[in-house]
Amino acid sequence: MAAKTADQLSGLKLDGATDKLTTKQNGTNGTTADASDPDSDEGDEDDAADAGAANTAGTGDKKKKKKKKKPKKKKAGGAKVQSDPPRVPVSQLFPNNTYPVGQEVEYQDGQQYRTTSEEKRHLDRMRNDFLAEYREGAEIHRQTRAWAQKNIKPGMTLTEIAEGIENCTRALTGHQGLEEGDNLIAGVGFPTGLSINHCAAHYTPNTTSKPWVLGEKDVLKVDFGVHVNQRIVDSAFTMSWDSQYDNLLAAVKDATNTGVKAAGIDVRVGEIGEQIQEAMESYEVTIDGKTYPVKSIRNLNGHDIVQGSIHGGKSVPIVKSNDQTKMEEGEIFAIETFGSTGRGYVQDDMEVSHYALRPDAPNVPLRVSSAKSLLNVIKKNFGTLPWCRRYLDRLGQEKYLLGLNSLVSNGIVQDYPPLVDQKGCYTAQFEHTILLRPNVKEVVSRGDDY
Repeated sequence: MAAKTADQLSGLKLDGATDKLTTKQNGTNGTTADASDPDSDEGDEDDAADAGAANTAGTGDKKKKKKKKKPKKKKAGGAKVQSDPPRVPVSQLFPNNTYPVGQEVEYQDGQQYRTTSEEKRHLDRMRNDFLAEYREGAEIHRQTRAWAQKNIKPGMTLTEIAEGIENCTRALTGHQGLEEGDNLIAGVGFPTGLSINHCAAHYTPNTTSKPWVLGEKDVLKVDFGVHVNQRIVDSAFTMSWDSQYDNLLAAVKDATNTGVKAAGIDVRVGEIGEQIQEAMESYEVTIDGKTYPVKSIRNLNGHDIVQGSIHGGKSVPIVKSNDQTKMEEGEIFAIETFGSTGRGYVQDDMEVSHYALRPDAPNVPLRVSSAKSLLNVIKKNFGTLPWCRRYLDRLGQEKYLLGLNSLVSNGIVQDYPPLVDQKGCYTAQFEHTILLRPNVKEVVSRGDDY
């Protein structure tokens, strides 16, 4: 999920690093589970061989009766291959919570000792549950976005696209989010951002929105999140169907990978921003015969993530900055960059769809009765996770706009309007979630696609 403007709440393959995803203990990929077959016919072949040997024995010999092997039982759960569209919960594909490990990158700049330090390795092992939850969410994200990249086409409405992504996410987590509290266990991490052209972030269609049809010349940012136990994997990519935008997408992908590479324990976020900007702005793009420099959108940032909240309080700028804030061991960051052919500066515009309960919400009296009941629904179904109006509609809420506006005006709920650059320009985004583990940096959302 994108960062907001710089003065509000805040809220990206590596050279020389291992690009392949690895799976702990087994050799599975993103679509299959344990390669061994519990229904192997080996036992039957052994029994047939034993029977043949007995028949050839002399008639006077005492025949020894061989004990027949019991057939092996099938494993519970059954499914080993993902369906199309994806509907098999990822937990059924990977037994014993053994999910693919993200891209592991050793720390540099004098911190190589962390990789072999027994103390740091011990600290890392103590976080197995934490890592399993993040890796499950990341695998769900990879499988969902593989479906999205294959199926999103011009001519589709943004509502169709958003619901397709969210239906995949809910199915793969095994939590539909319709029962009270179910979405807090696992599910959609935040509303699916589908921002087009000059709109850089935070657009998702409302149920009442006029249908928005994706066009052949559009540049589409797809930004969605998955959470398991409210540990959010935040990752985004950009799609286009016209090759003239290729350099814009390449610039932003390069910038994001540069940021991922630069990030690490004790690294100052301002230094990361400088490296991101240098990578981004080394590109230019020619669109309809006119050449534009690619600019970093200076008032958008990456951000840290904490359990239950997409924005933890730290920001990662994407331009040169004097921010001396350091990344710390154990923190989780969304490294996201945005490039633009316009001004490189965004502002609020269009109808609001994204909201989140503020963790520091004031305890104030609410005079609108519908606001009180709506707040109760929000707390029980979303907590401090972001949500959108379509999710309230899905839960059967009606006539809630007056109450919702009251919650926003009282500072209890934060609204996140769409963020747009100047009309006629084009913007792109790429994003990865990284875990600053004690002994290694893990790009948990890394896939073969980006």
